[in-house]
Amino acid sequence: MNNDPAAPLPPPAPSAHTAKVLAAFGPFIALIVLMVGLRIAVGENFWSAFNLRLILCQTAIVAIASCGMTMIIVAGGIDLSVGSVVALCGVLSALTVNAGWPPLVALGVAMLSGAAIGALNGLMIAGFRMAPFIVTLGMMGIARGSAKLIAHSEPVNIRPTWLDLLMRPFPLPQDPDWFKALVVAPGVWMAVIIAIGMSLVMSRSVFGRYAYAIGSNEAGARLCGIRVPLIKILIYGLAGALVGLAGLLEMTMLHLGDSTTAMGRELDVIAAVVIGGASLSGGTGTVLGTMIGALIMAILRNGTQQLEWQTATQEVIIGVVIILAVRIDQLRNRRASLL
Repeated sequence: MNNDPAAPLPPPAPSAHTAKVLAAFGPFIALIVLMVGLRIAVGENFWSAFNLRLILCQTAIVAIASCGMTMIIVAGGIDLSVGSVVALCGVLSALTVNAGWPPLVALGVAMLSGAAIGALNGLMIAGFRMAPFIVTLGMMGIARGSAKLIAHSEPVNIRPTWLDLLMRPFPLPQDPDWFKALVVAPGVWMAVIIAIGMSLVMSRSVFGRYAYAIGSNEAGARLCGIRVPLIKILIYGLAGALVGLAGLLEMTMLHLGDSTTAMGRELDVIAAVVIGGASLSGGTGTVLGTMIGALIMAILRNGTQQLEWQTATQEVIIGVVIILAVRIDQLRNRRASLL
Protein backbone atom coordinates (compact mmCIF):
# COMPACT_ATOMS: atom_id res chain seq x y z
CA MET A 1 0.00 0.00 0.00
CA ASN A 2 1.32 3.45 -0.95
CA ASN A 3 1.14 5.86 2.01
CA ASP A 4 2.64 8.82 0.16
CA PRO A 5 -0.07 11.55 0.16
CA ALA A 6 1.56 13.16 -2.88
CA ALA A 7 1.29 10.04 -5.02
CA PRO A 8 -1.32 10.24 -7.77
CA LEU A 9 -4.50 8.30 -7.20
CA PRO A 10 -5.19 5.32 -9.49
CA PRO A 11 -7.82 5.87 -12.18
CA PRO A 12 -11.30 4.86 -11.04
CA ALA A 13 -12.52 1.44 -12.17
CA PRO A 14 -15.45 1.43 -14.56
CA SER A 15 -18.77 1.04 -12.85
CA ALA A 16 -20.74 -2.15 -13.07
CA HIS A 17 -23.59 -0.18 -14.65
CA THR A 18 -21.33 1.13 -17.44
CA ALA A 19 -20.01 -2.37 -18.14
CA LYS A 20 -23.54 -3.75 -18.35
CA VAL A 21 -24.62 -0.98 -20.73
CA LEU A 22 -21.64 -1.63 -23.02
CA ALA A 23 -22.29 -5.37 -22.95
CA ALA A 24 -25.97 -4.83 -23.78
CA PHE A 25 -25.60 -2.26 -26.56
CA GLY A 26 -22.17 -3.18 -27.95
CA PRO A 27 -23.50 -5.75 -30.48
CA PHE A 28 -26.23 -3.34 -31.62
CA ILE A 29 -23.68 -0.55 -32.13
CA ALA A 30 -21.46 -2.95 -34.10
CA LEU A 31 -24.44 -3.88 -36.28
CA ILE A 32 -25.21 -0.24 -37.09
CA VAL A 33 -21.56 0.56 -37.87
CA LEU A 34 -21.32 -2.49 -40.16
CA MET A 35 -24.52 -1.60 -42.03
CA VAL A 36 -23.44 2.00 -42.54
CA GLY A 37 -19.94 0.96 -43.63
CA LEU A 38 -21.22 -1.56 -46.17
CA ARG A 39 -23.83 0.93 -47.42
CA ILE A 40 -20.98 3.31 -48.22
CA ALA A 41 -18.80 0.59 -49.76
CA VAL A 42 -21.48 -1.25 -51.75
CA GLY A 43 -23.83 1.58 -52.66
CA GLU A 44 -27.54 2.24 -52.36
CA ASN A 45 -28.47 -1.27 -53.53
CA PHE A 46 -27.24 -2.64 -50.20
CA TRP A 47 -30.29 -1.22 -48.42
CA SER A 48 -32.75 -2.12 -51.15
CA ALA A 49 -35.83 -4.17 -50.27
CA PHE A 50 -34.52 -6.96 -52.50
CA ASN A 51 -31.21 -7.24 -50.62
CA LEU A 52 -32.71 -6.82 -47.15
CA ARG A 53 -35.12 -9.70 -47.78
CA LEU A 54 -32.20 -11.81 -48.96
CA ILE A 55 -30.19 -10.95 -45.84
CA LEU A 56 -33.09 -11.92 -43.59
CA CYS A 57 -33.38 -15.30 -45.32
CA GLN A 58 -29.65 -15.85 -44.90
CA THR A 59 -29.95 -14.89 -41.24
CA ALA A 60 -32.88 -17.19 -40.44
CA ILE A 61 -31.01 -20.50 -40.62
CA VAL A 62 -28.07 -19.29 -38.53
CA ALA A 63 -30.43 -17.54 -36.10
CA ILE A 64 -32.52 -20.67 -35.41
CA ALA A 65 -29.43 -22.82 -34.83
CA SER A 66 -27.91 -20.03 -32.72
CA CYS A 67 -30.89 -20.04 -30.34
CA GLY A 68 -29.96 -23.59 -29.37
CA MET A 69 -26.25 -22.76 -29.23
CA THR A 70 -27.04 -19.90 -26.84
CA MET A 71 -28.45 -22.37 -24.32
CA ILE A 72 -25.43 -24.65 -24.72
CA ILE A 73 -22.85 -21.88 -24.31
CA VAL A 74 -24.74 -20.31 -21.39
CA ALA A 75 -24.59 -23.71 -19.69
CA GLY A 76 -20.82 -23.82 -20.22
CA GLY A 77 -20.79 -26.18 -23.22
CA ILE A 78 -20.05 -26.07 -26.93
CA ASP A 79 -21.31 -27.90 -30.02
CA LEU A 80 -19.06 -28.33 -33.05
CA SER A 81 -21.41 -30.70 -34.88
CA VAL A 82 -23.98 -28.11 -35.97
CA GLY A 83 -22.99 -27.92 -39.63
CA SER A 84 -22.87 -31.69 -40.04
CA VAL A 85 -26.22 -32.17 -38.29
CA VAL A 86 -27.78 -29.52 -40.56
CA ALA A 87 -26.60 -31.52 -43.57
CA LEU A 88 -27.79 -34.87 -42.15
CA CYS A 89 -31.23 -33.56 -41.20
CA GLY A 90 -31.56 -31.92 -44.62
CA VAL A 91 -30.82 -35.22 -46.34
CA LEU A 92 -33.22 -37.15 -44.10
CA SER A 93 -36.05 -34.67 -44.65
CA ALA A 94 -35.43 -34.67 -48.43
CA LEU A 95 -35.62 -38.47 -48.54
CA THR A 96 -38.83 -38.34 -46.48
CA VAL A 97 -40.43 -35.93 -48.94
CA ASN A 98 -39.40 -38.05 -51.91
CA ALA A 99 -40.82 -41.15 -50.22
CA GLY A 100 -44.26 -39.58 -50.56
CA TRP A 101 -44.78 -38.62 -46.93
CA PRO A 102 -46.55 -35.32 -46.09
CA PRO A 103 -44.24 -32.31 -45.63
CA LEU A 104 -45.12 -32.11 -41.92
CA VAL A 105 -43.67 -35.61 -41.50
CA ALA A 106 -40.43 -34.37 -43.09
CA LEU A 107 -40.42 -31.50 -40.61
CA GLY A 108 -40.89 -33.95 -37.75
CA VAL A 109 -38.14 -36.24 -39.05
CA ALA A 110 -35.68 -33.33 -39.25
CA MET A 111 -36.41 -32.04 -35.74
CA LEU A 112 -36.59 -35.46 -34.09
CA SER A 113 -33.35 -36.53 -35.75
CA GLY A 114 -31.63 -33.36 -34.58
CA ALA A 115 -33.06 -33.79 -31.07
CA ALA A 116 -31.85 -37.40 -30.90
CA ILE A 117 -28.32 -36.43 -31.95
CA GLY A 118 -28.30 -33.52 -29.50
CA ALA A 119 -29.57 -35.70 -26.65
CA LEU A 120 -26.87 -38.27 -27.45
CA ASN A 121 -24.26 -35.52 -27.25
CA GLY A 122 -25.70 -34.43 -23.91
CA LEU A 123 -25.77 -38.00 -22.61
CA MET A 124 -22.10 -38.57 -23.38
CA ILE A 125 -21.11 -35.17 -21.98
CA ALA A 126 -23.17 -35.36 -18.79
CA GLY A 127 -23.37 -39.10 -18.22
CA PHE A 128 -19.79 -40.04 -19.05
CA ARG A 129 -18.25 -36.70 -17.99
CA MET A 130 -16.65 -36.25 -21.40
CA ALA A 131 -15.49 -32.87 -22.71
CA PRO A 132 -18.09 -31.18 -24.96
CA PHE A 133 -15.38 -30.24 -27.44
CA ILE A 134 -14.31 -33.87 -27.96
CA VAL A 135 -17.83 -35.33 -28.04
CA THR A 136 -19.22 -32.85 -30.55
CA LEU A 137 -16.04 -32.96 -32.65
CA GLY A 138 -16.55 -36.71 -32.98
CA MET A 139 -20.24 -36.21 -33.74
CA MET A 140 -19.27 -33.76 -36.47
CA GLY A 141 -17.57 -36.58 -38.36
CA ILE A 142 -20.27 -39.14 -37.56
CA ALA A 143 -23.13 -36.93 -38.77
CA ARG A 144 -21.34 -35.79 -41.93
CA GLY A 145 -20.30 -39.33 -42.82
CA SER A 146 -23.80 -40.63 -42.14
CA ALA A 147 -25.30 -37.98 -44.43
CA LYS A 148 -22.96 -39.02 -47.23
CA LEU A 149 -23.70 -42.71 -46.74
CA ILE A 150 -27.47 -42.21 -46.69
CA ALA A 151 -27.41 -39.95 -49.76
CA HIS A 152 -24.75 -42.09 -51.52
CA SER A 153 -22.66 -38.90 -51.74
CA GLU A 154 -25.12 -37.42 -54.22
CA PRO A 155 -27.59 -34.51 -53.96
CA VAL A 156 -31.17 -35.58 -53.17
CA ASN A 157 -33.54 -33.55 -55.36
CA ILE A 158 -36.99 -33.08 -53.81
CA ARG A 159 -40.43 -33.08 -55.36
CA PRO A 160 -42.41 -29.80 -55.21
CA THR A 161 -44.33 -29.20 -51.94
CA TRP A 162 -45.38 -26.21 -49.86
CA LEU A 163 -42.02 -26.53 -48.11
CA ASP A 164 -40.56 -24.72 -51.13
CA LEU A 165 -42.20 -21.53 -49.87
CA LEU A 166 -40.50 -21.51 -46.47
CA MET A 167 -37.25 -19.89 -47.60
CA ARG A 168 -38.36 -18.16 -50.80
CA PRO A 169 -37.35 -14.51 -50.29
CA PHE A 170 -39.55 -13.08 -53.04
CA PRO A 171 -43.09 -14.11 -54.00
CA LEU A 172 -43.85 -15.30 -57.51
CA PRO A 173 -47.07 -14.38 -59.36
CA GLN A 174 -48.50 -17.88 -58.87
CA ASP A 175 -47.82 -17.94 -55.11
CA PRO A 176 -50.83 -17.85 -52.74
CA ASP A 177 -52.02 -14.54 -51.32
CA TRP A 178 -51.16 -15.48 -47.73
CA PHE A 179 -47.54 -15.93 -48.75
CA LYS A 180 -47.41 -12.54 -50.44
CA ALA A 181 -48.92 -10.91 -47.34
CA LEU A 182 -46.01 -12.07 -45.16
CA VAL A 183 -43.63 -9.59 -46.87
CA VAL A 184 -40.63 -11.76 -45.93
CA ALA A 185 -40.12 -15.52 -46.16
CA PRO A 186 -42.03 -17.70 -43.67
CA GLY A 187 -38.70 -19.05 -42.43
CA VAL A 188 -37.83 -15.56 -41.22
CA TRP A 189 -41.04 -15.40 -39.17
CA MET A 190 -40.27 -18.84 -37.81
CA ALA A 191 -36.88 -17.54 -36.64
CA VAL A 192 -38.54 -14.53 -34.96
CA ILE A 193 -41.11 -16.69 -33.15
CA ILE A 194 -38.46 -19.16 -32.00
CA ALA A 195 -36.23 -16.32 -30.79
CA ILE A 196 -39.07 -14.81 -28.75
CA GLY A 197 -39.95 -18.20 -27.29
CA MET A 198 -36.36 -19.07 -26.41
CA SER A 199 -35.84 -15.63 -24.89
CA LEU A 200 -38.79 -16.23 -22.59
CA VAL A 201 -37.51 -19.71 -21.72
CA MET A 202 -34.04 -18.41 -20.86
CA SER A 203 -35.20 -15.37 -18.89
CA ARG A 204 -38.48 -16.43 -17.26
CA SER A 205 -38.44 -20.20 -16.75
CA VAL A 206 -36.85 -22.39 -14.11
CA PHE A 207 -35.16 -24.35 -16.90
CA GLY A 208 -33.44 -21.17 -18.13
CA ARG A 209 -32.28 -20.24 -14.63
CA TYR A 210 -30.85 -23.74 -14.23
CA ALA A 211 -28.87 -23.29 -17.45
CA TYR A 212 -27.36 -20.03 -16.20
CA ALA A 213 -26.60 -21.60 -12.81
CA ILE A 214 -24.81 -24.57 -14.39
CA GLY A 215 -22.73 -22.30 -16.62
CA SER A 216 -21.81 -19.98 -13.75
CA ASN A 217 -20.86 -22.70 -11.25
CA GLU A 218 -21.63 -26.32 -12.05
CA ALA A 219 -20.42 -27.61 -8.70
CA GLY A 220 -22.55 -25.04 -6.90
CA ALA A 221 -25.54 -25.98 -9.02
CA ARG A 222 -25.15 -29.63 -7.99
CA LEU A 223 -25.00 -28.62 -4.33
CA CYS A 224 -28.21 -26.61 -4.79
CA GLY A 225 -30.02 -29.75 -5.88
CA ILE A 226 -30.12 -29.05 -9.61
CA ARG A 227 -30.10 -32.28 -11.63
CA VAL A 228 -27.21 -31.17 -13.80
CA PRO A 229 -26.95 -34.27 -16.06
CA LEU A 230 -30.66 -34.20 -16.90
CA ILE A 231 -30.62 -30.46 -17.61
CA LYS A 232 -27.60 -30.83 -19.88
CA ILE A 233 -29.25 -33.63 -21.85
CA LEU A 234 -32.40 -31.53 -22.25
CA ILE A 235 -30.37 -28.50 -23.33
CA TYR A 236 -28.46 -30.41 -26.00
CA GLY A 237 -31.63 -32.21 -27.11
CA LEU A 238 -33.62 -28.99 -27.51
CA ALA A 239 -30.69 -27.33 -29.29
CA GLY A 240 -30.48 -30.35 -31.60
CA ALA A 241 -34.17 -30.03 -32.49
CA LEU A 242 -33.57 -26.42 -33.53
CA VAL A 243 -30.55 -27.47 -35.59
CA GLY A 244 -32.78 -30.09 -37.25
CA LEU A 245 -35.27 -27.36 -38.16
CA ALA A 246 -32.38 -25.29 -39.56
CA GLY A 247 -31.45 -28.33 -41.65
CA LEU A 248 -34.97 -28.52 -43.08
CA LEU A 249 -34.86 -24.81 -43.98
CA GLU A 250 -31.46 -25.29 -45.59
CA MET A 251 -32.93 -28.13 -47.66
CA THR A 252 -35.89 -26.02 -48.79
CA MET A 253 -33.64 -23.09 -49.68
CA LEU A 254 -31.39 -25.32 -51.83
CA HIS A 255 -34.37 -27.38 -53.09
CA LEU A 256 -32.36 -30.52 -52.38
CA GLY A 257 -30.72 -32.47 -49.60
CA ASP A 258 -26.95 -32.07 -49.83
CA SER A 259 -24.55 -34.01 -47.61
CA THR A 260 -21.79 -31.48 -48.30
CA THR A 261 -23.73 -28.35 -47.35
CA ALA A 262 -23.25 -26.21 -44.22
CA MET A 263 -19.50 -26.80 -44.05
CA GLY A 264 -18.22 -24.60 -41.22
CA ARG A 265 -21.74 -23.45 -40.31
CA GLU A 266 -20.95 -24.15 -36.65
CA LEU A 267 -18.37 -21.34 -36.76
CA ASP A 268 -21.02 -18.84 -37.90
CA VAL A 269 -23.36 -20.05 -35.17
CA ILE A 270 -20.76 -19.89 -32.39
CA ALA A 271 -19.55 -16.50 -33.61
CA ALA A 272 -23.13 -15.16 -33.62
CA VAL A 273 -23.59 -16.21 -29.99
CA VAL A 274 -20.25 -14.77 -28.83
CA ILE A 275 -20.64 -11.53 -30.81
CA GLY A 276 -24.06 -11.20 -29.19
CA GLY A 277 -22.48 -11.01 -25.74
CA ALA A 278 -22.40 -14.61 -24.51
CA SER A 279 -19.28 -15.83 -22.73
CA LEU A 280 -17.54 -19.02 -23.81
CA SER A 281 -16.83 -19.69 -20.15
CA GLY A 282 -20.60 -19.92 -19.51
CA GLY A 283 -23.11 -18.15 -17.31
CA THR A 284 -23.88 -15.15 -19.52
CA GLY A 285 -25.68 -14.54 -22.80
CA THR A 286 -29.04 -13.54 -24.23
CA VAL A 287 -31.09 -14.66 -27.22
CA LEU A 288 -31.57 -11.02 -28.31
CA GLY A 289 -27.81 -10.53 -28.43
CA THR A 290 -27.48 -13.75 -30.40
CA MET A 291 -30.01 -12.55 -32.99
CA ILE A 292 -27.98 -9.37 -33.47
CA GLY A 293 -24.86 -11.50 -33.82
CA ALA A 294 -26.56 -13.66 -36.46
CA LEU A 295 -27.54 -10.52 -38.37
CA ILE A 296 -23.95 -9.27 -38.22
CA MET A 297 -22.65 -12.54 -39.67
CA ALA A 298 -25.26 -12.56 -42.47
CA ILE A 299 -24.69 -8.90 -43.35
CA LEU A 300 -20.93 -9.43 -43.37
CA ARG A 301 -21.22 -12.35 -45.79
CA ASN A 302 -23.74 -10.54 -47.98
CA GLY A 303 -21.65 -7.38 -48.13
CA THR A 304 -18.43 -9.17 -49.04
CA GLN A 305 -20.28 -11.09 -51.76
CA GLN A 306 -21.65 -7.86 -53.24
CA LEU A 307 -18.16 -6.39 -53.17
CA GLU A 308 -17.20 -9.47 -55.23
CA TRP A 309 -14.49 -10.52 -52.86
CA GLN A 310 -13.14 -14.02 -53.29
CA THR A 311 -14.55 -16.81 -51.13
CA ALA A 312 -11.10 -17.28 -49.60
CA THR A 313 -11.06 -13.62 -48.54
CA GLN A 314 -14.51 -13.98 -46.99
CA GLU A 315 -13.31 -16.98 -44.99
CA VAL A 316 -10.31 -15.00 -43.72
CA ILE A 317 -12.59 -12.16 -42.62
CA ILE A 318 -14.97 -14.54 -40.84
CA GLY A 319 -11.99 -16.13 -39.07
CA VAL A 320 -10.73 -12.73 -37.94
CA VAL A 321 -14.21 -11.82 -36.66
CA ILE A 322 -14.37 -15.03 -34.62
CA ILE A 323 -10.94 -14.37 -33.06
CA LEU A 324 -11.90 -10.78 -32.25
CA ALA A 325 -15.18 -11.95 -30.72
CA VAL A 326 -13.33 -14.38 -28.45
CA ARG A 327 -10.82 -11.70 -27.49
CA ILE A 328 -13.62 -9.28 -26.64
CA ASP A 329 -15.17 -12.03 -24.53
CA GLN A 330 -11.88 -12.39 -22.63
CA LEU A 331 -11.63 -8.64 -22.03
CA ARG A 332 -15.25 -8.54 -20.90
CA ASN A 333 -14.65 -11.32 -18.39
CA ARG A 334 -11.51 -9.65 -17.11
CA ARG A 335 -13.34 -6.36 -16.62
CA ALA A 336 -16.17 -8.14 -14.82
CA SER A 337 -13.69 -9.79 -12.44
CA LEU A 338 -12.26 -6.35 -11.53
CA LEU A 339 -15.64 -4.81 -10.69
